[in-house]
Amino acid sequence: MRQRLSSEPDKYRGRRRVPTPPRSRYAAVVTTAFVGAGLVALGANALPDAKSVSPSVLDELKQASITSQDVAARGDSADRATRDSRAETKASTEQDVWLLPLHGYDFKSPYGMHWGKLHTGIDLVAPEGTPYTAVHGGTVTKAGWFGGYGYAVIVQHPDGSEAIYGHSSAVSVKEGQQVKAGDQLGLVGNTGHAYGSHLHLEIHVNGKPQDPVSWLMDRGVDIKLEIEAIYNEVAAP
Repeated sequence: MRQRLSSEPDKYRGRRRVPTPPRSRYAAVVTTAFVGAGLVALGANALPDAKSVSPSVLDELKQASITSQDVAARGDSADRATRDSRAETKASTEQDVWLLPLHGYDFKSPYGMHWGKLHTGIDLVAPEGTPYTAVHGGTVTKAGWFGGYGYAVIVQHPDGSEAIYGHSSAVSVKEGQQVKAGDQLGLVGNTGHAYGSHLHLEIHVNGKPQDPVSWLMDRGVDIKLEIEAIYNEVAAP
């Protein structure tokens, strides 16, 4: 064999040999593959066969599922019943509330005979433009000019009684509107047959006037002392 001279070109010079992976790396890959296959096989064998499961166990599982669904349905039904009960309680409490029509007034001209004529309401003196509110919830049956009452608002309550608010300088509601106790109805004024700025308040039952002082007193409102009953607040749903 001829010895290669140092001057002859080396056709392999400048090329890099790709190193052969060590045998240990091949061993690790092969080992991992075998272990994974073994785990899969073991897992598959570990799963229970449907034929090997006892029918009684299947029945128990089915019954447990049915029971769980029934408990959830009962819980939803109870929640709905609680919400409905709270809403009904709140609505009932709102219907029971009676309040003063305004604050900071001077009580004048009580119900009764005045100079040979029945004064069918009470007069609460306040500055013109003072807002007044509903003493009780109900439906507005009159909102506008009403003869000697001037601009007036009439509210019919659920029990059939009516409240008349007279001599307003302006009204804030419309006929047919639903109001609650404490809702603004209008502004105190001096319209109609009035002697000065005040709110004229009447209570009628079956078309007949009642003494507003005793009527409201029976419902927790002392209009002479300007005291109203405070009802317990209903918890929010």
